[in-house]
Amino acid sequence: MDFSFAGDHDTDRFAWFAEGLKATMESHGHSFVPDPDTAELVVNFFPESRPRAYRRKGQAVFVTGVSELSPPFEEPIPQGYPYLVRSLSNLFIGLVPSDADAPDVHFLTLEQGHYVVEGNHDRSAYFDRVYRRIEPLATSSLVINNTFDPDLPEELWDGDELTEQIYRAGRKLDALNLLPAPFPIEEILSERELKHVKKLYGIGGLSYGNISARKDDTRFWMSASGVDKSDLREVGRDILLVKDYDPGRRAMVLSVPPDIEPRRVSVDAIEHWMIYREHPEVGAILHVHAWMDGVPSTDFNYPCGTYELGEAVAEIVRQSPDPARAVVGLRNHGLTITGTSLDEIFERIEGKLQQGVPMS
Repeated sequence: MDFSFAGDHDTDRFAWFAEGLKATMESHGHSFVPDPDTAELVVNFFPESRPRAYRRKGQAVFVTGVSELSPPFEEPIPQGYPYLVRSLSNLFIGLVPSDADAPDVHFLTLEQGHYVVEGNHDRSAYFDRVYRRIEPLATSSLVINNTFDPDLPEELWDGDELTEQIYRAGRKLDALNLLPAPFPIEEILSERELKHVKKLYGIGGLSYGNISARKDDTRFWMSASGVDKSDLREVGRDILLVKDYDPGRRAMVLSVPPDIEPRRVSVDAIEHWMIYREHPEVGAILHVHAWMDGVPSTDFNYPCGTYELGEAVAEIVRQSPDPARAVVGLRNHGLTITGTSLDEIFERIEGKLQQGVPMS
């Protein structure tokens, strides 16, 4: 993947970090391009007092925001997450002064994950560890486009027994306190920035987790992106019918009711599509930001909505003794759980879920 720098990367504050990161990324086979508008990964540097967004020219561009942060930095999520949102980044890097030659590097992800590369005196090892946290972005491809076909049969406009199951599943997650509220980005972003986010991702908020249920051999119902998962009622807005994947456009193909402005389906739809197509015995899939002990996990913290995350999860489901009842850990992210139905999934996991995901 080609990469570039934007913002204040040539100032004394950031030049040393940009130089070290550039050399390390090039040593791993990435190509630096001077014009960020031609890059697939943009590292955007900005001062702590003025988080600035890099305006992507397309959806398939990843952005990593970088800023120096004043100590003490003791509450990473509440202190650091607003910088990620304000800079419209996929990943935020906060550089916090340390006793070593280099600062501690705090990473914040959209899933509210947090992990640290501590400052040390070995420059090569330091930047190699920084790169390993960026590598999933630098090697991934997004599948977040949607194609909406207004061909949903009329008898499904108000849903069916499967959409009712999805509604009940959302209520159960809420009762288990496993549904963080959609992140209030409208309180952080300006109206202009919010419009840019909607244009890029088709969302009005950040929410976590998703629910799906198989309709037939080729279609499945799935919760929408950026909605309150505890109140999934309206077809086309809260729950959508996925009928295919278009690899040429990297787009999920959806059946929606006519005369409705639909929301986009969850960004994890490509992952669910892979699993349903390969395993006819899988009847439902649940994704939560929680954890269970002793589960197999993906090796990389791939971003949500990427083909690579879908492949990594599908591979572990494939290796499971019973793919129809698999539990897969997504590193620094959460769990994907397959089942014969949503009710069966909840029966299996009752009392086993741990709130919070261990970061590593």
